[in-house]
Amino acid sequence: MEIVLASASPRRRELLTLITEEFTVCPVDADETLRPEEALEREVVRLSCSKAQAAQAMHPTAVCIGSDTLVTIDGMALGKPADAAQAADMLRRLRGRTHEVLTGLAVLPPGGAARTLCTRTRVTFRDFAEDELAAYLATGEPMDKAGAYGIQGHGALLVERIEGDYYSVMGLPVAGLHVLLRELCAGGGAPTHL
Repeated sequence: MEIVLASASPRRRELLTLITEEFTVCPVDADETLRPEEALEREVVRLSCSKAQAAQAMHPTAVCIGSDTLVTIDGMALGKPADAAQAADMLRRLRGRTHEVLTGLAVLPPGGAARTLCTRTRVTFRDFAEDELAAYLATGEPMDKAGAYGIQGHGALLVERIEGDYYSVMGLPVAGLHVLLRELCAGGGAPTHL
């Protein structure tokens, strides 16, 4: 079974190796604009499907995996910050509060319908000081992350607790993906590493 990961994210690539070493990375250019009239849970799954479909257009015989992550608070999604000032604003908004991380997943087999899921993880930030915020911003880490933090990096210092799937906050629900891939290849004899 040929597997393609529709992502440029090094974190997603690293997490997929927990399931299999045999996959191709195919970064895609999918429109990530959210539709304001739709529920965020539906949108994160739609974006995941869009990424998987874009990869399958280039790899029509492969099982394509798309994933998308949204950090949400007060019913709003926080995307990747445009600059350090926006990152600081996002982190101040999250400081001392609980927010949700929604991660969508789509597994698209050739010629079939996508199997999808959405995970919801609650993350609570400490009431960190301004000098801690400045130190975190200085690492540059917030700039390419939804919600302006990476839980697997220096952003872990901001987290008080997490309720749910840690790997989903990193960007790929590993256990859920493992189950979907096993279900998909069960009829054709699953590789032993799945």
